[in-house]
Amino acid sequence: MWKTVSEDCNLACDYCYYSTCGGKPGPKINRIDSVILDKFIKEYMEQCNGAAVFAWQGGEPLLAGHEFFEEVVQLQAQHARPNTVISNSLQTNATLINDRWASFFKKYNFLIGVSLDGPQEIHDSRRVNSAGKGSFDRVMAGIEHLCRHQVDFNILTVIHKGNVGKAKELLQFYRENGFNYVQFIPCMDFRSQQVDKPGVYEITPQEYGDFHCEVFDEWYNDGSPEISIRFFDNILNVYLNRDAELCIHRAECPTSLVLEQNGDAFPCDFFINDEWKVGNVGTDSIPSMLAHPNFERFRRMKPALPEKCRTCDWKKLCYGGCPRNRKWSPEGDQSSPDFFCQSYMQIYDYAHERIFELGQRLRNEMYSHNLKNYFKGKTPGRNDPCPCGSNKKYKACCASNQSPIL
Repeated sequence: MWKTVSEDCNLACDYCYYSTCGGKPGPKINRIDSVILDKFIKEYMEQCNGAAVFAWQGGEPLLAGHEFFEEVVQLQAQHARPNTVISNSLQTNATLINDRWASFFKKYNFLIGVSLDGPQEIHDSRRVNSAGKGSFDRVMAGIEHLCRHQVDFNILTVIHKGNVGKAKELLQFYRENGFNYVQFIPCMDFRSQQVDKPGVYEITPQEYGDFHCEVFDEWYNDGSPEISIRFFDNILNVYLNRDAELCIHRAECPTSLVLEQNGDAFPCDFFINDEWKVGNVGTDSIPSMLAHPNFERFRRMKPALPEKCRTCDWKKLCYGGCPRNRKWSPEGDQSSPDFFCQSYMQIYDYAHERIFELGQRLRNEMYSHNLKNYFKGKTPGRNDPCPCGSNKKYKACCASNQSPIL
């Protein structure tokens, strides 16, 4: 993940956890230097084994300009090994998207995340420019360009005091506009650069839990989900005996590099501070950064669960949540549960029976389909891949007939 233009942004959202420019980025955009870009992409491609994944964020990454991203895809093609699958995603407020941008995204198969907090009165209350004017109309215009060019995109909605009690209204808005891929994040009141301060959130665990329970009823749709909501897709994955995709709910934090515009590297988007710096891609190699003591220190945080988490019935769905959401001891070896622990337990309990039934039905359907088409109808050996598609051995999956959860 690369902070393409550092904190530069053309909006001044009051809850932003990263940018401090107040929607006034200045005449010269702080984009990534071409020398650093070339060096990193070349080294990264040498490390890749068939797939290279890039995520471009900000600030507002589109402020870097068309020429910058043309340079990106040229360098990726130049340095990629044969048959490498290159994936680019980009998170944007969408206010700068026009036909030229949308055409570029389609040509190079960029996946676009659009920040949109709901209908106009909700969105414009917080997502404003430096003059305090709402951005809804410009965002929707940008989305229209994406739709016209058939660019894949999803919606990222921040849940705050203005929309936490309006789950049904949000879902209705998404349906009316054909937004079928949605994710939610809770509104936070801390800076990514200030890791010494504990996380503070605008909404309570009870509010966040109630919100997700309402959303679940809409998503579940009597056992036939029609919209992808990332949180529930991840829960369902676990009930299908797969790993969650979202880092917050995995057993370990992913091994990834989050890069500042100047090449400084960190282990996580929430730990952009010199205390957690692992190097600089302009001067350090990728293996040396991944081997940095700060990286190892970071990786130890997630599994260092408090007792409540170690004995929790829902551990396989959560694994303690996000380390940034826990309060840590001065020594950094003990913590309290995730701030949203109550929220997660509330929704897991609320959804369990229905999502368990849905998971069992889908597993059985996939098992039968794959057994017929790929195993010639014969029961696989104990060490063969399970026909349900979990990527686990048959003996550790459907043959065991055990719930992947409880």
